[in-house]
Amino acid sequence: MRRTEVLVLGAGIVGVATALQIQARGREVVLVDRRGAGEETSYGNAGLIERASIFPYLFPHDWRALALYAVNGANEARYHLRDLPYFAPWLLRYWWESAPERALRHALAARPLIENSLSEHEKLMAEAGALDLMRKTGWLKLFRSERTFAAGRAAAKAIEPYGLKVALYDSAALSRIEPSLNGVHGAVHYLDPASLKDPLALTLKYLALFEKRGGVFLRGDAKTFRPASAGYGVVTEEGPLTAEAAVVCLGPWAETVIAPLGYSCPLAVKRGYHMHFAPRAVLNHPALDADNGFLLAPMARGIRMTSGAEFARRDAPPDYTQIDASEVIARQLFPLGERLDPKPWIGRRPCLPDMLPIIGPAPRHRGLWFNFGHQHHGLTLAAVTGRLLAEMMTGEKPFADPEPFAIGRFSHQ
Repeated sequence: MRRTEVLVLGAGIVGVATALQIQARGREVVLVDRRGAGEETSYGNAGLIERASIFPYLFPHDWRALALYAVNGANEARYHLRDLPYFAPWLLRYWWESAPERALRHALAARPLIENSLSEHEKLMAEAGALDLMRKTGWLKLFRSERTFAAGRAAAKAIEPYGLKVALYDSAALSRIEPSLNGVHGAVHYLDPASLKDPLALTLKYLALFEKRGGVFLRGDAKTFRPASAGYGVVTEEGPLTAEAAVVCLGPWAETVIAPLGYSCPLAVKRGYHMHFAPRAVLNHPALDADNGFLLAPMARGIRMTSGAEFARRDAPPDYTQIDASEVIARQLFPLGERLDPKPWIGRRPCLPDMLPIIGPAPRHRGLWFNFGHQHHGLTLAAVTGRLLAEMMTGEKPFADPEPFAIGRFSHQ
């Protein structure tokens, strides 16, 4: 039987970065996942390290927007009537948490994470030899009308007091930096974020650094995880493993481990899809079509188009309606070539209704820790939430107040 100090369950970008941060503080760590590193939710993101996302994604309170979503009239969000009874309580809580006063409180709690998100990644990327994967060119938010551009300008102005930089472009100014985009009225250029040309390659570089430092990655099913006499245990392909402490970094699958131990939280998923296309022109920046709810990102494989949010059960059959509709519009925006993937990829974003992750100790199980629920920002927050958790685990003074991220904020655990 293999023994270690710390077991990290889940080898997505959050799990691998967390393992690295714990390891850097002198702990022996074994990373366990049923698949290869970065092959689940982390595989399909837009590649943004979103240094500018001070304010979380909020549930709309405008009745006109709500009416449009109710009839699936907005491409950025889609729901399935069959799953509405499952989602309705979560959506109601999401709406409640998105009220201005509560949303501001959540944003201020997350601010230290967002502010340190890029710098923490840069430290790990430098050690992992991965800085060549990053482009520090920001990203573009595109608007098709003056009405939506006016709202975009207002949102951009709202983040300037936080020391963030934006540039505003009319169609002529945009064409000078992105000559192949068509039909855009105006754009906001968020200058502080960075992007990756291959998000999976970053996860694998982090894993290689973890193993170079002496860490071990094993295949194993988290469903076999149990408290053990000496801490916690899980069955791997190489046999049983026990650890003094364990960290759950399982994203949308976290409840498969925490629920049998008596912990609950309102975790839901917003599913998303992507497809790669051969480019017929150059796209210099990731570009979000804000009016139509999809993003185009230049990647090593081609142009990756990511869809908006689909509200459905985590394991329901895929529905390609959203991404197929996005492709029709995207071909008018940018000269995409042929599809490069056999079928669209589907991923599952783990979301809490306050749009904050769960980070910290399990209240009733000594040595059990949580780091999951990063919503749309798993890549963005991976390194920095890994640091926060590692500081808590090893007795360092946390660089940010961890209380807003405790699992107990939802109910008595």
